[in-house]
Amino acid sequence: MALETCGSCLSCLLIPLALWSIVVNILLYFPNGKASYQLPNYVWHFEGICFSGVMSFISIVLALLGVAFSGYSCIIFTWGLIQGPFCNSSDGWDYIFKDTAGGYLTDYSAWSRCTEPANIVAWNIILVSVLIALSGLQLIICFLKVAAELKRTLCGTYSVFVQARIL
Repeated sequence: MALETCGSCLSCLLIPLALWSIVVNILLYFPNGKASYQLPNYVWHFEGICFSGVMSFISIVLALLGVAFSGYSCIIFTWGLIQGPFCNSSDGWDYIFKDTAGGYLTDYSAWSRCTEPANIVAWNIILVSVLIALSGLQLIICFLKVAAELKRTLCGTYSVFVQARIL
């Protein structure tokens, strides 16, 4: 009973999580608050906009889709965080941290290599980290929803037949 209740009450969290994912993903399109810069390639996967956990609201199939989409988003955003931002340096526009395996995250002196857009490294790290956290939460909630739906189906608490109600 607790798993069913947990799965149902946590499902309501998917909508605000999905909305936050959409907002944060859109912010990635405007580094430093401007739209005049080139964007990182992982932004064009639209994970935060299209593949948020809202899909898991109705049934076990949709919950499984929510697990898949949230997991996909989590993987893509993690890859984007490791790769680093697309920025301008003395060598031109590139992913200058792509060969550091995420080492740039703690090497603050290396952040100055990105000359344009201003503060793009911090912008990228903060927003992508938020998206990883949101995707992770959606993944957990969708997984709990799958577990609750499986329990209802396999343990017989899910009625397949409509029963007439006697007044």
